Amino acid sequence: MTESQQQWIDNASYQTLLGKWRNDLAGSPWFEGDVGEYFSKVMNEKKDKLSHSEQVRASKNVGWVG
Repeated sequence: MTESQQQWIDNASYQTLLGKWRNDLAGSPWFEGDVGEYFSKVMNEKKDKLSHSEQVRASKNVGWVG
């Protein structure tokens, strides 16, 4: 994982991370190896800091591509 990838993940909001998680193409390097593990860990930590209604709002704002 590069320093810039870690900084991007650390500075992104839960909604931004969720959007990337849902909408990036399969096989994205953001979700493989050390980067993927870190991305998932940080996204879940940020999610856990939100209330249920904030989580739902972020999910609805992101939607689905497809």
